Amino acid sequence: MSETKKVQRPLSPHLQVYKLPLTALMSISHRITGTALMLGSILIIAFLVSAAYGETQYNFVMTMAGTLGGKIILFLWSAAVYYHMCNGIRHLFWDTGKYLEKDTAMRTNYVVLIFTVFFTALTWMYAAESFSFNM
Repeated sequence: MSETKKVQRPLSPHLQVYKLPLTALMSISHRITGTALMLGSILIIAFLVSAAYGETQYNFVMTMAGTLGGKIILFLWSAAVYYHMCNGIRHLFWDTGKYLEKDTAMRTNYVVLIFTVFFTALTWMYAAESFSFNM
């Protein structure tokens, strides 16, 4: 009988081995924010339904939105809206074949992040000023 020799092979690579590029992380984040926006739509529906049902229900929803947890959820939801929108616009350019080169795609990553922060900050500054929203 011949003796079989066990060969030591490298383990299969996985996500813990690789450092994903920013473009890949932003693609994953785009999908996550899309799901979060879908779930966050429940907040909009709750607001609209409470406004339709009457003042008591409306005041309850607005009280919940005014708590620290409510403000955090609204802030994250608004950031997700702007991130998903800005990244979606970038994807529209990519669909036409523009900005696909590696260095240009990397620069557009930062453009998306900068616009996301800008629009989110602008929205919350406006909300704090217009609605006496105590942050």
